[in-house]
Amino acid sequence: MPRVCVIGDGGWGTALGLLLRSHGCDVTMWGPFEEGLQAIRESGENTKFLPGIQLPADLRWVSDPVEAVQGAEIVVLASPSRFFASVCERFRGLLPAGADVVSVAKGLCEQTHRRMTEVAAEALGVPSVAALSGPSHAEEVARGIPTAVVIAARDKALSGRLQDVFSGPRFRVYTSGDPVGVELGGAVKNVIAVAVGISDGLGFGDNTRAALITRGLSEMARLGATLGALPETFFGLSGMGDLVVTCTSRHSRNRGVGERLGRGESLADIQRSMAQVAEGVWNCHIAVALASKHGVEMPISEQVFAVLQGTLAPGDAVATLMERDTKPER
Repeated sequence: MPRVCVIGDGGWGTALGLLLRSHGCDVTMWGPFEEGLQAIRESGENTKFLPGIQLPADLRWVSDPVEAVQGAEIVVLASPSRFFASVCERFRGLLPAGADVVSVAKGLCEQTHRRMTEVAAEALGVPSVAALSGPSHAEEVARGIPTAVVIAARDKALSGRLQDVFSGPRFRVYTSGDPVGVELGGAVKNVIAVAVGISDGLGFGDNTRAALITRGLSEMARLGATLGALPETFFGLSGMGDLVVTCTSRHSRNRGVGERLGRGESLADIQRSMAQVAEGVWNCHIAVALASKHGVEMPISEQVFAVLQGTLAPGDAVATLMERDTKPER
């Protein structure tokens, strides 16, 4: 099995490093802060981002980018979307020739509104970057809970090689030739999960949750098709699959943020209390901006953005959605 470098020491990067090590890979984890990495080495646990999971002693943790990627045959990009571009810049010109690169970040670039694979390919100077996405909470992957995901790339050989390495008895990997749809699904579903959390926080029930998930899927597919994705991608693991798990799971940070907003907490207080990021908060304005630019109707996302901005109360956002003009379902 190959040498792997996982760039990002958060919960998802740690879970994937643990997974790949269990598949026999030689794994090096990179994180930006030496003090935090030393704490992981000493305790054998990533207590900040993945508490309760014991990590093998031969999972290496380094803060030097040159050392991290030395000899790597596969590079996994696991930084949050807000820091993704700047982290990739730190590795410009350092990757070994021919290394396969896969992004596992679920978001869009805050400055350019580009997808993570586009950002990485340009920053790292590589011809193709694959995207891994799907219903895959880090906490469950790290515990060996059966999980299915999709790896997407225009380059079929690239996605096939990565499929072979990531696949295992508890981690089933499919391939796709539609990275646009896979990445947009992974980004926009977080926004819909915030909406579902707001509904839960307001005390609404299963009917409301199901309506938001279903109509949220329509928003994802409309935007994706306009930007060149295949509509059917949104009915797969990276679309419907990831949307359902993010909108319903107790592990979902995005749903959790929405629930606290619905209960009346301020966004500033919520964010101060969280060690990990909620990508939907960062990516909501990007989704709304893309929809406006391309003339795509995304009413749920627009209302979530208004709530996050503090210009609309959660209850008023629900009323706005319910009182829209009637129309056929499509």
